[in-house]
Amino acid sequence: MVEPFALQGVRMTESNLVRRIFILIALGFLTLFLIVPLFAVFKGAVAGGMGTFLNTLRDPYTLSAVGLTLKTAAIVVPLNLFFGVMAAWSIAKFNFVGKKILMTFIDLPFSVSPVIAGLIFVLLFGAQGLLGPWLLAHDIKIMFALPSIILATLFVTFPYVARELIPLMQSQGTDQEEAALTLGANGWQTFFSVTLPNIRWGIIYGVILLNARAMGEFGAVSVVSGHIRGLTNTMPLHVEILYNEYNLVGAFSVASLLALMALATLLMKALVKWKMRQQKLEVNYEY
Repeated sequence: MVEPFALQGVRMTESNLVRRIFILIALGFLTLFLIVPLFAVFKGAVAGGMGTFLNTLRDPYTLSAVGLTLKTAAIVVPLNLFFGVMAAWSIAKFNFVGKKILMTFIDLPFSVSPVIAGLIFVLLFGAQGLLGPWLLAHDIKIMFALPSIILATLFVTFPYVARELIPLMQSQGTDQEEAALTLGANGWQTFFSVTLPNIRWGIIYGVILLNARAMGEFGAVSVVSGHIRGLTNTMPLHVEILYNEYNLVGAFSVASLLALMALATLLMKALVKWKMRQQKLEVNYEY
């Protein structure tokens, strides 16, 4: 019989009083920095009444921001899913020259400020940038348009799937893949029949985190978008513009949509994490 994860190899030595104090501190922290701000967002969204709230959501600029955010996520998520799975598969299952360098590059977006990442694309593709004159000569528009938003979002969200899958695939080892190859399966058959089913919940977990970051990215997108209202403003940028115009109800209304997306993401994340834990329990029980 497998013990729950929280109890495996752990002997609780803290007194009941200490545990209660720690729990109260954690609950107080969550209340102060999570629940209260969420409550303020939703309260501010309906401060002008439901009519004002709905009118804000029906505003053409709001609809354009929502559409651009969803379009960006719809492009970025599949691309980074593909790149992340391939990178994780290469790092976890094979040894090759440059492996440590690749792992360093995967972690790079975690260490670089999103604003700096956006500035990098400006220096590359801007009118005065490295490739800017050539792009202008060939009438190719990247900066202050959808391509730059996608590139910036791709950069800041690249590690999420790869970093979720690498430790999972490393812990699984290569025994099952080697057995499949011994039985006559080729590389792609082994990947789709053995590797991919074993990491499916890790992929879903990584995609949830990736999608949440893609829709909520502000810093890098703010630098490369140009803030063109109705064209290059995503939802976070639209919230900033409404707030700067002292349209607080409008800003809170759009922010409430982002908050609802975040809550939905947390719910899906918790469900997937529970499913992964159940799957791991079943594997441990079998062994």
